[in-house]
Amino acid sequence: MKNVLLLGGTGFVGSHLCEKLTRQGWHVTVATRRAANASHVQMLPGLQVAVGDVHDPATLERLLAEHDAVVNLIAILHGDETSFAKAHVALPQALARACTASGVKRLVHISALGVNDRQPDAAPSMYLRSKGRGEAALKAAAHSSALALTVLRPSVIYGDGDQFLNLFARLQRVFPFMPLAGAQARFQPVWVEDVAEAVLRCLQQPATIGLTYNAVGPDILTLKQLVQLAAQAGGVNHGRGRPVLALPAGLGRLQAWLMECAPGAPLMSRDNLDSMKVDNVAGDTLPGLSDLGLTPASVLAIAPTYLGRSHHHGTLNGLRQSARR
Repeated sequence: MKNVLLLGGTGFVGSHLCEKLTRQGWHVTVATRRAANASHVQMLPGLQVAVGDVHDPATLERLLAEHDAVVNLIAILHGDETSFAKAHVALPQALARACTASGVKRLVHISALGVNDRQPDAAPSMYLRSKGRGEAALKAAAHSSALALTVLRPSVIYGDGDQFLNLFARLQRVFPFMPLAGAQARFQPVWVEDVAEAVLRCLQQPATIGLTYNAVGPDILTLKQLVQLAAQAGGVNHGRGRPVLALPAGLGRLQAWLMECAPGAPLMSRDNLDSMKVDNVAGDTLPGLSDLGLTPASVLAIAPTYLGRSHHHGTLNGLRQSARR
C-alpha cells in the first residue's frame, strides 16, 4: 500500500482527490492546521488527519515521515506580495528541503496555467509571478537531487461546489444585470474530477516523472461566455440569464478595487485582472490530459448537471457519465 501526504487536501480539488486515492487503496494523510477543516473527508477509509502548520519546516518534515509521496495543492488567489510568496514560493522551497531530509522522493505539484517557470518575473500578476518562482524552485531542486517531480498546470477549475460558476449563478439570481471586468479574457476550464484523476495517474505512472502537464478542458470560452453559461445552466431568469455588461479597463479596475475593500475574501481583485492579461488557455507544446489517458469533460456538459436545480444530488460517477454522452 502506498502512503501519500496531501498539502491542501481539505480544499476543493483535495477533497475529490482524497476520495479517488482512498478508493484505489492508498493510505492518505491530510495535513491541516485545524482538524475541523477536514471533517468532510476524515471518515473516508484509509484516511487520517494530521494537525500541523505546514509552513513550519520542522512540522513539515515530521508530517512527511513514513510517506512514499506528497501532493502539494496549496494555493491562494488573493493577497499581497508577502502572502503570495509564502504560499507559492517559500512553501515549495521548504517542501523540497523536507523531502530530502525525510527521504520522500515523489512529489506532484499543482501549479497554474499561464505560469512561466523560466521567466517568472515577466508575468503580469503577483499570482503568476509567485507561482512561476515556486515551480522554478521545485524544478531546480529536482534537477540537483533525487526528487521525482511532476507538475500539473490547470486552467480555472469548475465542478460541484466550486466558487467559480456557482458564484456567477448566485450573483445573477440577485442582480438584474452583471457588470463584468475582464469579460473578454479567455479560459479553458477543467473539471475538478479530471484534475483529481490526473493527479492520481501521475502518482501511479513513473513515466510522468520530470514532466509538466497542462490540465485543461476541451472548450475555450471567454469570461463573459462562462458567466452566461452559469446563469443559463442554473436556470436564472428561466434559463435566459441576465444581461452581461462588459466594463472598460478603467471601470473594471475600479470595480475590482471596491471588491478588495469589501469585508471578507474579494470576489475579484486587481491582481486577478492582471492575471487575465494572459489568456488562460493551453497555447504551448506541453503534454495534456490526453497524454495521461484522459478525455477531459466539457464544461458545456458538466455545468448543467450541478448548477441546474434538479441535479444537485447527482453522484460524481453520474456527472462523469453525463459528460461522456
